[in-house]
Formats: sequence, C-alpha cells, structure tokens
Amino acid sequence: MNPTFRRVLFSIVLVVWGAVLVYFYATGRITKYLAPDFRPLTLAGGLGLLVVGAFNLLTANQEASCGHDHGPEDDHDHESLDVHPLAAVAILLIPLGLGVTWTKDAFSLGSLTRKGLLDSPADANSIFLGSVMPKLTREIIEKQHPKNEAGYHAFGLMELFFSSGDPEMRELVDGMLIETEGRLVEDPEGGAKQRRLYRLFITCCAADSRAIPIIARFQGEVPAVEENSWMKLSGTMRYPDEGEGFIPVLEVDHAAEAPPPPEESFMRSNY
Repeated sequence: MNPTFRRVLFSIVLVVWGAVLVYFYATGRITKYLAPDFRPLTLAGGLGLLVVGAFNLLTANQEASCGHDHGPEDDHDHESLDVHPLAAVAILLIPLGLGVTWTKDAFSLGSLTRKGLLDSPADANSIFLGSVMPKLTREIIEKQHPKNEAGYHAFGLMELFFSSGDPEMRELVDGMLIETEGRLVEDPEGGAKQRRLYRLFITCCAADSRAIPIIARFQGEVPAVEENSWMKLSGTMRYPDEGEGFIPVLEVDHAAEAPPPPEESFMRSNY
C-alpha cells in the first residue's frame, strides 16, 4: 500500500477516536460512564487526538528521516505492520462505531445482577463505623431528615442500604415513614408486589460501578412504568431477617415517577 495513503488512513483513525471522545463529553453522555473528576481528562485526550490526527493528515505526503543511516541493502520500512493496514483500521473503527451506535448508556438487568442488584448488605460486609460515631437518637435522625408535607422523612437510598448493617441505626429507622428515590426494576427473587429500587455507586467509571438496592414491597397496585424508570417512593421502612441477615425493605404507600437527577449515579460524595 502507498505509504502516503496509509498515513492518511491512520490519521483518520486518530481523528475519529478524538471526535468520539469530544462528542461524548459535549453531549453529556460521558456522565453515564465517568465520575466528574475524570471527565476533563477525556476531553483533553479527545482534543489531543484531534490535533495529532489533523497534523499527521496535513503532513502525510511529506518525507522524513528515520533518524539513523541505512546500509546499502537495508530497505526496511518503519511504517509496515504485522497486519494489513485496512484490517488494522477495521479493528480500530468497527467496534468503536458499533459501541457508540448500539449502547443504551445503561445497564441491563443481567448486568445489574452481576453488579450486586440482588445482594444484601450482609453480602457486602458493609457496616457503619459505629465505634467512632456519636450515639444516635431518633431525634437526631429526624432532625437530619426533615419531614416533607406528607409527613415522610427524606432519605438517600444509599443510606438506607447501609443502615441495615448498623444495629443502632437499624433499630432507630425501623418503622419510620421515609421517602427515597431511585430506579425501579423487576425483582426475580420476589413476588408480583416486589421490586428493587436502586442507584449506582461509581468510583471512577462505569466498569467499577456497583448497584446499591433496597427492596420495595407495594401495599397496593404496582405502578405500570418502564423498567429502570426513576421513581420516588414513600412508605414505612422495615428490616426483616429473611434468612440472609437484616435486609432493607420499604413497604410502599405512594409511588410517583421522578425526573432523573443531574447526576444519575451515586458518586463518592453524592448521597
């Protein structure tokens, strides 16, 4: 293959990869994959690829020294590859194009299950640091979680999940009227009235994300909403021991669809 044409192909690959990174950042799709601290790095990387690709594209027909002398019979080519250039371009661009086109920017129920959707707090070995925290009282909890107009205390879903591992917190919150929100999905281990309400905890990217769920048991009719819809649920908090340790269960009185928050996923400081 002509060396100039080969350089043009590989320059286009760099430009395409850079454009995809900048596109994800500019459209906001990057929020589904990376924590805020890492997003500027993605933008910088995308812009860098665009600059390098454009430079290589503009100079593709220029000859340059390889930096050392060749012998009379040394005709080696520094630009040759072990695979055909067209095959290399296909390997670099086809998976990228399919991924950008087909992804739903969300996890399937099977993926969420592998990421802990059906786990209980006991499985996660998670417990509050009760030994270094001041003694809690019902009054303190109610002050930290004011009632809304309907009389329900607003709790973060993550807090409810981990509270089942803290005996003190569990005893105080048990029976409290609470309101929380998250994504609602089917519970393959529950009955017709049971669902899982979850949010994602992400440290840096979607690859290390973990589903943080509680069980939602509806007292009345289960709302007919699409899988993974954002819901705001209110009801009574319970922590029954059903053979897997104490699990957080919300006995739902009221349910309403809710708009997705600015950040759909839990981050390190987002409760």
